[in-house]
Amino acid sequence: MTIENASEQQERDLMADVGGAFARMRRRTMQAPVDQPSGRKDLTRNLVLNLVEEAQSAGREMTVGNLADALLVDPSVASRMATDCITHGYLVRAASQQDGRRTVIQLTDEGSALLGHFRNQHRQAFEYVTRDWPRAERLEFARLLIKYAEDSARLPAPAESTD
Repeated sequence: MTIENASEQQERDLMADVGGAFARMRRRTMQAPVDQPSGRKDLTRNLVLNLVEEAQSAGREMTVGNLADALLVDPSVASRMATDCITHGYLVRAASQQDGRRTVIQLTDEGSALLGHFRNQHRQAFEYVTRDWPRAERLEFARLLIKYAEDSARLPAPAESTD
């Protein structure tokens, strides 16, 4: 069966399985053999650094409150996450250029390098999981996954916190 020939029921069944597929993909991809496997804190650091980089790339400032909103966690949890990244040199605190009373968090060169490392691991995992796929399917899935990520980036950002 091709997607174009799918019945309405087959389409509903396929779409119903998407949520579970996302959960498995996230969890199981971390089990792929990659160079320098991630440590326990790396998943959190990856989330935090990606959010800070995304904000900086969009010309937005990132505060701990924004981080909490984006991760849907309590501000004290976001503060601990940011502090861990600051302690290890991946982020720095700085005065806001928009409001000098606010403190923002910014990516360091070390943070950018760690993001590059994480992205290399993800690429390795993708290549490992799809190693037996026909080349055309692998490339089409990569193209569609990137398209999905780009489209999801257009979702509204969480409301900005005041801190």
